[in-house]
Amino acid sequence: MHENIQTLAQLKASGYRPRTVKQELRENLIAQLRNKEAGFEGIIGYEDTVMPDLQTAILSQHNILLLGLRGQAKTRIARLMINLLDEYVPYIAGSELFDDPLEPISWYSRNQIATLGDETPIAWLHRSERYTEKLATPDVTVADLIGDVDPIKAATLKLTYSDERVIHFGLIPRAHRGIFVINELPDLQARIQVALFNILQEKDIQIRGFKLRLPLDIQFVFTANPEDYTNRGSIVTPLKDRIESQILTHYPRSVEISRKITQQEARLTPFQKEFVESDGLVKDLVEQIAFEARNSEYVDKKSGVSARLTITAYENLISNSERRMLINGENRTFVRISDFLGVIPAITGKIELVYEGEQEGPAKVANILVGKAIKTLMAQYFPDPEKLKKSKGVNPYAEIINWFGSGNGINILDDLSDKDYLGALQSVPGLKGLVKQFHPRLSENQQYLLMEFLLHGLAEFSQVSKSYLDNGFAFSDMFNSLFNSEFDEEEDDDYDDNDRGRY
Repeated sequence: MHENIQTLAQLKASGYRPRTVKQELRENLIAQLRNKEAGFEGIIGYEDTVMPDLQTAILSQHNILLLGLRGQAKTRIARLMINLLDEYVPYIAGSELFDDPLEPISWYSRNQIATLGDETPIAWLHRSERYTEKLATPDVTVADLIGDVDPIKAATLKLTYSDERVIHFGLIPRAHRGIFVINELPDLQARIQVALFNILQEKDIQIRGFKLRLPLDIQFVFTANPEDYTNRGSIVTPLKDRIESQILTHYPRSVEISRKITQQEARLTPFQKEFVESDGLVKDLVEQIAFEARNSEYVDKKSGVSARLTITAYENLISNSERRMLINGENRTFVRISDFLGVIPAITGKIELVYEGEQEGPAKVANILVGKAIKTLMAQYFPDPEKLKKSKGVNPYAEIINWFGSGNGINILDDLSDKDYLGALQSVPGLKGLVKQFHPRLSENQQYLLMEFLLHGLAEFSQVSKSYLDNGFAFSDMFNSLFNSEFDEEEDDDYDDNDRGRY
C-alpha cells in the first residue's frame, strides 16, 4: 500500500495518523500479546523473568536500562525490539531527520511543506533503518551524539551560527522516530551523560551556546554492567533517575537452558554437523564448565562468565574432533572427553581471574574447571565414589582400580585414531562391563565415550591418577603418582601457560 502514496495529499487521504515510537511499540506489543505470539525470537531462559519486565516497560512507554553482567543477551534484546515497529513509516523525502509528514520538526521539512504544500514528496522508511546503536567509549563527544555547528555550512549558506540550518546533527537527532541504544553506559564520560538530560526530559538540544527546541521522538535503550561491579565508571544519578525502567538480566539458571542457548548460537558447518557426532554428555559438560566457573574461587564473580564461553568452547570441541578425524584420514568421528583439551583456549579468554587464579595461571584454572565439571556429572551417570566409601558396600570400581594398582596404565592422546582409542579403553578390565551395567542401551560410540568419561571421573575422585601430557592424558595408579610427585614439582618450573592442557 505504501508504494502508492508518494505525496502529502495522498498520505492525508489514506487516513494516516502520526504515532510516537513508544506508541508504535506499545500498540504492536498489545497485538502480539493478544495473538499469543512469542516475540523476541532466540531469547531463551527469560520467559518468566526478564521478558515480563520488558513488556511492562514497553506498555508503560518507558526508556529502558538493561542491567546485567556480560554475555546476558542485553544487546540482542535491544536489537530485537525493532520487530515491534511498523514495517514502514512515511517521512518527508530528503529530510535527514526522517520527519513525520504531519508533525515535522526540522527546518528543511517545515520549509518543504510551506513551499510545496500537498505536493510535498513522501518517502518510506523500513523498520530495519530505524535502529541506531552506539558503544560508549571514553572518546565519545557531545558532537558525536547530539551535534555541532558546521562552519563550512554556515559560510556556504551565508548564515549566522544562531540559525539551526548550520547544525550538523549527531547520532541521537538522526535516530528521530527510531530506537537508539547506548551500550555500556557507565563507560560514557559523566559530562557526556549530563548532555542527555534535556533530550530525555525537556525534549530540546543545546549546541555551542544556543538552545534549539527539537522534540525528538526516540525510544532509548541503555545497557550496562551493574555499576557497583565496575571500576570503569558509573551512571550519573540524575540520568539514572530519568530512565524510567531498569531491568535486571541474569545467566541461565539451569544446564538445560544454557545448552539450548549454546546449540542455537554455535556456528557449525554442515560438514561438522554431519560427520562429527556430539553426545548429550559432552554438551552438558560444556555447560557445566560455565556453571563451575561462576562459582570458582579462582574466577572474578563481579566480572561474570559470559554465555559466549560455552558457545566458543563447543565450537572448539567440535573442531578439535574434526581436526583429529582429518589427521587420521577417517570419514566420521565422535567427540571424546580428551577433545576437551581443545576448549582450553576458549575458556582462558573468557574468564577474569582473581589473585589466586592469577597465581595458578589461566590454563591451569581452565583445566581445573573442566575437571570439576566432570566430577559434578560423574555422580549423575555412575555411583558416587565418595558415598561408596562411607557406605562400605561393594565397590563397583574395584576391578578397574586394582588393575591400575598392579602397575598398569594407559595414555589417551588427543590425536589417537578411532581404532587405537577403542583399543586403549578396551585394555582396562571391567571398564566396558561397568558402563553396560549402568547404561545398557547405548550405541557403541556412546559406550566408549562413557568409558573414557568414567576414567576421568575416577581421577577427579582420586581413585586413579590422571596426569596431563602435551597432547593428552596418562592414567595410572594413584599411589605411584604420589611417590613421583617431587618430580612433577620440578617439571612445574618449566610450565608454559600456552600449553594446551599440561600442568
